[in-house]
Amino acid sequence: EVQLVESGGGSVQAGGSLRLSCTASGFTFDDQGMAWYRQAPGNECELVSSNYRDGSTSYLDSVRGRFTISQDIPKNTVYLQMNSLRPEDTAVYHCMAGFLPSQYACQGNWGQGTQVTVSS
Repeated sequence: EVQLVESGGGSVQAGGSLRLSCTASGFTFDDQGMAWYRQAPGNECELVSSNYRDGSTSYLDSVRGRFTISQDIPKNTVYLQMNSLRPEDTAVYHCMAGFLPSQYACQGNWGQGTQVTVSS
């Protein structure tokens, strides 16, 4: 059974930092790219960042230069370092594995997500 356990969210002021973690189980972690999605109330689920199997990364334009995705294979964990946080980053953040259907990324099917709240 695939499980994705997200943690590290919290409440911070604008300009602050958080590091999200997602520990995966139920599949071969080092065979998969991983990604982070987020959904704010009233908004659609959006892809924030991806870490591909070849080591390349991609970022949503609004977070590029502020967020960094990384993957620790021995720990089966993917991270999202978030710096210079803005109120518009407020959302529930979910991690996803590349083989899972992305249309369900923010529905909590494999993990509960972690809440990030940024106050101005």
